[in-house]
Amino acid sequence: MERPVLLAAAAALLLLLLLAGAGAAVTRLRVSANFECRATADSTLSRPRCRRPARAGPPLKPPALALSRARLCLPGQPCQPCLRVRLALPSAELGGVRGLQLNFLELGSNRAGWLQVWRRYRAPGSSSWQVQFDCFPAESGQHVLVSLRTIPDRGLAISRSHLVAAEPPGPVFTHTWVPEARAIEVRVPEGPALMVRLCHQLALECEELPRPFHQQLALPPCPQVLVPGGHRVSLLYEFLVPCLCIEASYPHHDSPRSKHCPFRDQPAAYGPELWSSVCFHDYSASSKDQMAMVLSASCPLRPRATLCWREAAAETAPCHDVPNSTASEEEQAYTLDKVDVHPQLCFRFSYGNSSHVECPHRPETAWNVSVSAQGLQLHLRLTSSIPAAFSAALCQRRGGQCEPEAPLYTVTQPEGSAPGELALLLPVQVLGSCVLVWRSDVRFARKQLLCPDVSRRHFGLLGLVLALGLVVTVLLLNCRGAWRPAAGAPGGRPVLLLYSPDSEEHLGLVCALAERLRAGLGCDVRLDLWEAGGVGRAGVLPWLYAQRGHVGRQRGTVLLLWSRGSTRLFRRWRVGVADGTPGDAHDIFGAAMACLHGELGAAGCGSGWVLAYFSRLCSPRDVPRPLRPLPTYRLPRQLPGLLGALRGSPPAPRRCRGRAEGLLHRLLEVGAGEGGPSPRPPGMAAGT
Repeated sequence: MERPVLLAAAAALLLLLLLAGAGAAVTRLRVSANFECRATADSTLSRPRCRRPARAGPPLKPPALALSRARLCLPGQPCQPCLRVRLALPSAELGGVRGLQLNFLELGSNRAGWLQVWRRYRAPGSSSWQVQFDCFPAESGQHVLVSLRTIPDRGLAISRSHLVAAEPPGPVFTHTWVPEARAIEVRVPEGPALMVRLCHQLALECEELPRPFHQQLALPPCPQVLVPGGHRVSLLYEFLVPCLCIEASYPHHDSPRSKHCPFRDQPAAYGPELWSSVCFHDYSASSKDQMAMVLSASCPLRPRATLCWREAAAETAPCHDVPNSTASEEEQAYTLDKVDVHPQLCFRFSYGNSSHVECPHRPETAWNVSVSAQGLQLHLRLTSSIPAAFSAALCQRRGGQCEPEAPLYTVTQPEGSAPGELALLLPVQVLGSCVLVWRSDVRFARKQLLCPDVSRRHFGLLGLVLALGLVVTVLLLNCRGAWRPAAGAPGGRPVLLLYSPDSEEHLGLVCALAERLRAGLGCDVRLDLWEAGGVGRAGVLPWLYAQRGHVGRQRGTVLLLWSRGSTRLFRRWRVGVADGTPGDAHDIFGAAMACLHGELGAAGCGSGWVLAYFSRLCSPRDVPRPLRPLPTYRLPRQLPGLLGALRGSPPAPRRCRGRAEGLLHRLLEVGAGEGGPSPRPPGMAAGT
């Protein structure tokens, strides 16, 4: 019994001695020196990195040239033998020496190469040069001749040759996958014991499984198991992923390793567990309009990331793809700019035939919107913590879909303004309409669908505005002959409607009058609330002056609807002009006053300008003295005259005027008595 045991021990010792010369794996060509250096090489060697060694080994006694065997494992290539070179040059031989050159020759194949190492700086001192090169690729069983000379040549020459021995085969083992136990069973054949472990194959090395997993399963800190020959062991894993491998080695340091990665072609490894093994770090920021996520993955994945939007917050809700929304990737960091960051606007990561949806981790949003029905308008209230532009469009639900209909309505919170509330009024064409709201200053935004509840508390204002619209329509039908344009003249002159954001009641009447002028009279009404994003794209001042120029060229009218809030804003504007304070670039009312002031000063009268006010919200005394030369109309009493002025026709017959005055006056009074909303204090922004 003793003799076989002694023979086995001797064989194992001999194997260990042979394996000890295998050398450590080299993952890239590099030069280590005890001085600042740079390296150049011929085309047979990729340019090596030159650096100081992180841990300096024992120095060689100069002059010396030592060769040893190593393994070269470059990314994407199989490992191969190579020759490591260590050298030392004495300080006495370094006078005027700027570098050195190593020449390699593989005798069996006559393959040659050279490497030059240059000293960057001439540093004082008498220390010797210590240099290590990792490493020159060579074939197993070949003799390699290495010669050394200095640059410039000082007569120092050293040559050595080395036989690159064949690398012994790695350990042999077999394995079985046990999916119900989430384990892999490894069997070691009779012979030497093996160290076995599970690892994740990265680009250059196989990394051990995360430590928290082993701590959770009460495994040892170092997840390697010594398995005697003829035995087996079960290794547990947390996630089944394609880079999960079994690695075996002999117990001694730098032993050859055998590795099997059986799940690379296993479809089960590309399922939900692959994404469960990934940690998603969310760095999305509404202030930057950027979606950003960083992946920490067990496997070297490079998935593709695109945007999708979820119908609901639930994780099981479908996520609809957003076209042309591929995120850029750099070192596992995925970013996409010009995005309205929202918890339901998500990244869809795709890898192979598998995909995963990851949404921003922060539940809060940078803006919110609510809707209420007021008369024939939908009143949107938007609050935003960042500068942004918003668009809205009416839609009708058909078969679960709600497609936006023209026109679009836009409101902007400008850069530099304090966070606050914005208001937007939309005229309702059909009762039961819904509205879509989204950010229009970004490339990718989720449309939010709002369907208001028209309840009884809105009937007072609803009746008031319905009555106003009905009376205007009746007047237009009964008295249309009085306002018929001249023969050949185009119908519907443009009307630029300007106002001050005064109160909900004032805004409701502004929108109702604008809608009736457009629908009933056929006027081409230009209202900032109705512009299809034009104000947000062009800017307030360019938009206003472009509209004024268009109205002037078409012989249209600028209708200025006045209120008590307009008086306060006019006084504030005059004070700013007197002080030389620059105007707010986003103030439409102030820009309109500046435009009117210029035209009054140039021509002595505001040709093409008309002023009107609602009698219940304003009085003639509220109209500033500089504006009183303008044609002024009191509504509703002088509505027929206003309509005639807008059409460029003579005033309507007295019978029409009297009928309109009495009927409109009674309707407005009835609307006020039925609980119409009282005027709110000024300060609410509405499209300005």
